[in-house]
Amino acid sequence: MAKIRRMWLVLLATLILLLTFTGCGQGTKTGDKQQTPPAAGPVNKNLILATTTSTMDSGLLDVLIPMFEEKSGYIVKPNAVGTGQALAMGDQGNADVLLVHAPADEVKLVQKGTVINRQLVMHNDFIIVGPPSDPAGIRGVKKAADAFKKIAAKQAIFVSRGDDSGTHKKEKDIWKEAGINPQGKWYQEAGAGMGQTLNIASEKGGYTLTDRGTYLALKKNLNLDIMLEGEKTLLNIYHVMQVNPEKFPGMKINSEGAKAFVDFMVAPETQKVIGDFGKDKFGQSLFFPDAGKDENTLGQ
Repeated sequence: MAKIRRMWLVLLATLILLLTFTGCGQGTKTGDKQQTPPAAGPVNKNLILATTTSTMDSGLLDVLIPMFEEKSGYIVKPNAVGTGQALAMGDQGNADVLLVHAPADEVKLVQKGTVINRQLVMHNDFIIVGPPSDPAGIRGVKKAADAFKKIAAKQAIFVSRGDDSGTHKKEKDIWKEAGINPQGKWYQEAGAGMGQTLNIASEKGGYTLTDRGTYLALKKNLNLDIMLEGEKTLLNIYHVMQVNPEKFPGMKINSEGAKAFVDFMVAPETQKVIGDFGKDKFGQSLFFPDAGKDENTLGQ
């Protein structure tokens, strides 16, 4: 009997040790700190961004996208095209979020309900650049429309993006204000992004309209000078917006990722990065942060 009793005591002690060990491993013993399970990442990590070439050519997205990906866990797939094409991608449900610079056309998509949560992000400005020799004599002209008139009168080479981008839309507005329908060998359409259009204008000794950011980013390789700047109508304003998932119920719009990207772009930390971008390399900002501002006060 004593032997059997000792065996039962050994078995009981072993069982108690096992239960104690298991409880410690699971964090259930009194006084043990419960371990918090890691936060779940995004269900759909891929985020399609439709944007203009200027945000890519200037190098800004090379800075911002890695920041966003590290903070959020999303993987951004940028499509840098003309703003017209970027807006069309949104209008067809082929993007999740847009970063563009054609306010009038953006508002049309808002009114259609195609995009939501449209937020002001930043601005720079459009400038007219041309060869240092200035064959059309526009250096010092105060109004863009007057400069375009002189270029047309001289039939000096003008290289248009010709891609329905925000820059191209602004250029067409200026020609319209000048009362000119540009035609002829002197007016050449590149059908390309801003960086490539600037390179073509430089090679051909022509004029073009560009955003300041892309020009400054590429300036060292261009034989182009700023001919006209500072006119308020040449403000270049960027907004970010989500594609409305309710408009495209069968297309799996990544609305959570899109909202995260919008929130990121207008966050104070990101706005500071935007405001500082370019200062170290060019001595001036390529973009001015505008989140939370009244758009009507820009340029005043």
